[in-house]
Formats: sequence, structure tokens, C-alpha cells
Amino acid sequence: MNSAALWAYESALAEEGYRLVCGVDEAGRGPLAGPVCAAAVILPLGIVIDGLNDSKQLTAKRREALYPVIVENALAYGVAFASVAEIGEVNILNATYLAMNRAIGQLSPPPELSLIDGNRDKGIAFPSRPVVHGDASCASIAAASVLAKVTRDRLMIELDKQYPQYGFARHKGYGTYAHYAALRECGPCEIHRPSFLKKLYAEDGTWKKS
Repeated sequence: MNSAALWAYESALAEEGYRLVCGVDEAGRGPLAGPVCAAAVILPLGIVIDGLNDSKQLTAKRREALYPVIVENALAYGVAFASVAEIGEVNILNATYLAMNRAIGQLSPPPELSLIDGNRDKGIAFPSRPVVHGDASCASIAAASVLAKVTRDRLMIELDKQYPQYGFARHKGYGTYAHYAALRECGPCEIHRPSFLKKLYAEDGTWKKS
């Protein structure tokens, strides 16, 4: 998407009088292990960041290259997690909102409006609007998607050193064939999400101790 199209949403909001608008996105709602991460980013209106796009459409190398560019050019940014324990306590959707609220709360100056990737924002404690497919159509949400994805991937690579038997550095906690095979062989560890393993547990009946 060209730069003008990527800025269409924020440009329309600027015409409504909004000057400080942040984009918010998450990484890690689907994995079997690890926390969920969210980022919030306020970019200067209309700034051109070459290659900016939904993080899922970018290679890991490109995301890593974009990360410092976004950080250096952002008017403000915040990155936060919700833990595996919190995911278990409040469910993944509400844990995602926890992480998003924490990320938005880090912003200084605070945003006048937060644009939330997706079709709902009921758990956001700040003035907000949902934007469907915002990570691919809205510059500030695309920037947030990159920060969230890179931050979480880096964490999972570090956690791989602590739990090398699962291959977290490769699959980042997602349910790949290799990850399921490791779970069947080793059982879950403390960063696995129990609620995400119910189906596998029901199929296998018992776990080996990790």
C-alpha cells in the first residue's frame, strides 16, 4: 500500500480535529505458550517509513529493520505484556486488552484517540475506535504491529534458552507440528497456556512432567 493510502484514516481524523492519534495492535493471541504483547504508537502525521506494513506481511529481517526506524520517529510509543497467568485468569481476549491498556498508558503525550486493530474495543479504558484490518490499512496500527511482533519474538527467543526442548526460537510458541511433538514428549512447561492445551490433553490423557 502506498504511503498516502496508509495515512488515509489518520488524515481523516485530523480533519475532525484529532492531532494525537495512536495505533494499537497485539502479537501472540494464538500461541500455545508465552505472554501476549501489545504496542501503541503515535507517529507524526504523514511520515513516510519505507516498507511499513502489517507485520504479518513482512519478513522477520524486515520487521527487525523497521523496529528502530519506528522507535526513532515516533512521537511516543509503548510496549507491554499480559502474562500467561493473566491469560489463564481472564481469558486471552481480556488479557489482550490488559496489554493494550498498559501500552497506551505508557504514552506521553497521551493520545486523544486510540485506534485498535480489529472489530471491537470494548475492553479499552481510553477513548478508542476499532479499525478492521487496521494493521494493513492504517500507518500507526501497522507501526504498532511491528513493535509488538518484534518485542514478543525477541522474548520467545530468550525463553528458548531456558526451555530449549520446545523450539520456541523457531515457532515462537505457536502450535506447529514440532511444538506438539515436543509437548507430547516433554509435557508443558510453566510458560505454556493451560487453557490452550485442553484439546491436546483430552486426546493424550496424561502429560509427562517437564
